[in-house]
Amino acid sequence: MVRQFDEATVLGRVLEVFWAKGWQATTMGDLAEAAAVHRGSLYHAYASKERLFELAFDRHAERVLAESRQALDAPTARLALRRFFEASITSMTADAPPRGCFTTRTAVESAVLGESVLRRLRELVEQLESLLAEALSREALRHSLRVSPDQAAQAVMVFTRGLAVMERIHGDPRRLRELAALQITLLVEPEEGEGA
Repeated sequence: MVRQFDEATVLGRVLEVFWAKGWQATTMGDLAEAAAVHRGSLYHAYASKERLFELAFDRHAERVLAESRQALDAPTARLALRRFFEASITSMTADAPPRGCFTTRTAVESAVLGESVLRRLRELVEQLESLLAEALSREALRHSLRVSPDQAAQAVMVFTRGLAVMERIHGDPRRLRELAALQITLLVEPEEGEGA
């Protein structure tokens, strides 16, 4: 049977619903309404809410990795990290009300999501950490780090999970940017004339 809808559009709308409501609170009715597709058509095409979630998460992961790769393409470690954190903060706070971090929200619900989603979460975090370590290993960036590129990448990944929690608590992008600036200060040597 030929699908009577555009899959990219449907998955984009499905992602928004899961992001806004979370896994447990989202129903197939919610997804069908948001996607403007009959619930039966969604079941026929994807078989389950779980499969729709997996595909939506994969779509999210691709976007996060592409944005992160672009942000980290910078001439200094300070600028690379500033752009990486800014991409994260913008993603978490863009909507009204702010939607938070989809990856962290998914991790919080991981006990009810099953091994397939847990594997996707682990892979995304590992890929982000690898991207960070690779970018920070470039000669022009590595020399300014206070720790090794691998350690810096690990610290950034832990920090961004905490940043996602702080966004939920405070809902203040300015405060998130201040925290990100502090993290950069802890990881990167001061620039000439900046002082310790």
